[in-house]
Amino acid sequence: MSISPLSFVHSDAQIGNNVTIEPFAVVHGDTVIGDNVHIHSHAIIHDGSRIGSGCQIFQGAAVGSIPQDLKFDGEASTLEIGANTVIREYCTLNRGTAAHGTTSIGSDCLLMAYVHVAHDCIIGNHCILVNNVNLGGHVEIGDYAIISAMSLVHQFVKIGPHTMISGGSLVRKDVPPFIKAAR
Repeated sequence: MSISPLSFVHSDAQIGNNVTIEPFAVVHGDTVIGDNVHIHSHAIIHDGSRIGSGCQIFQGAAVGSIPQDLKFDGEASTLEIGANTVIREYCTLNRGTAAHGTTSIGSDCLLMAYVHVAHDCIIGNHCILVNNVNLGGHVEIGDYAIISAMSLVHQFVKIGPHTMISGGSLVRKDVPPFIKAAR
């Protein structure tokens, strides 16, 4: 385990084996971090975060922040990230609300820089969200979906597995599985 003395790790945080936490990273108390996780400088892991083994969280990421939703009333909720998922620079990933309780990101996903995942979203396994993708609340994305850069997904939209959304798209309606969609 390599935890920089220049980071802040709350004494109640549950930290797995072989975890690296770089200088100036912050890990709050109600967190669970699996084995072989690497948290880069200036990332913040908020209460309610559950991070699977082998994940990488890059600088400036805000993981498990409280939801940006007016119905959120401070209730306990979580953000769950599966194994081997990569969270790149400056992603913002919010916890769930009482409506669902959890925001879930699957295993083996790649969330590139500046991705926003709002409250109560469910993202499957092996998904790629390219730079600046923004998901509204309660969005569901199936396994192996790819959402290209600067796409916006309206709240409550469902995107099926094995879909590809073109860059710069505004997704206002559900997208069936095995579809390429644009604009």
